[in-house]
This record gives sequence, C-alpha cells and structure tokens, in this order.
Amino acid sequence: MRHLLSILSGGLFGIGLYLSGMTNTDKVQGFLDFFGSWDPTLAFVMGGAILPMAGAWALTRGRKPLIGGDFPERPEAKFDRKLIVGAILFGMGWGLVGLCPGPALASLGFGGVGGLVFLAAMLLGMLAAPKARLMLDRA
Repeated sequence: MRHLLSILSGGLFGIGLYLSGMTNTDKVQGFLDFFGSWDPTLAFVMGGAILPMAGAWALTRGRKPLIGGDFPERPEAKFDRKLIVGAILFGMGWGLVGLCPGPALASLGFGGVGGLVFLAAMLLGMLAAPKARLMLDRA
C-alpha cells in the first residue's frame, strides 16, 4: 500500500509540475528575469506549495501517518555558510538552465538530450557535494 501511495503521490507531483509550467525552462527563466520581461505567474505556484506545507506541519504535530512510520521533524532554521553557498549554487543552476531537481525529473519524458545532460550534471554535482562540504568545513 505504501508503494502504491508513493507512486500516486509522485505522479500527482509530476503532473502538477508540468501543468504549473515548472518544467518549461523559458517560463522559469522568465520568472527569474526581474529586470527584463518578468513573468510573475510562478510565484503563485510557489505560494500554492508553501501555504499547504505550512498547514501540513501544523496538522501533523503529535500525530502518526496512516501508513506507518513517523512524520519528519520540522527542520531547524539555521543560516550558515553551507546553506548560503548551496542556495547560491542552486540559484545559479536554476537560472542558467531553468530547471531544478523535481521538474528536471518530471521533464525526462519529453526534455530530449538537454534534459539528460542536465540530469547527468545534477548527479555529478550530488557526487561532488560531500567533497565541497569538506572544503567549506576546513575554510
């Protein structure tokens, strides 16, 4: 049952990313182009994700999931050098390519060679991250 719910949730997430325009690299780059032809429509998509999540954190306090396990704890709000560097790198990649991990995976079915190249670069970045983290810790 847990696997079925995971597949359904992931499929719904992918469909939502597609319908919202998050898999359209031109739309994403238009959203990030504040000083050019800015397209604010993805702000509503982000708000539509952030607001329900805030409610979900409030509703899950002290409860157990129906399918077992535990709800994750709310992450600690901690602004350190690792978070700032990671956010800058993420933002640079998102702005240059117009994709972030979720939409990149959702677009694999129709993204062509560019989507595969991005996926390979993303996986290489994930493999390099632990070494980069060590370098930041030493600095």
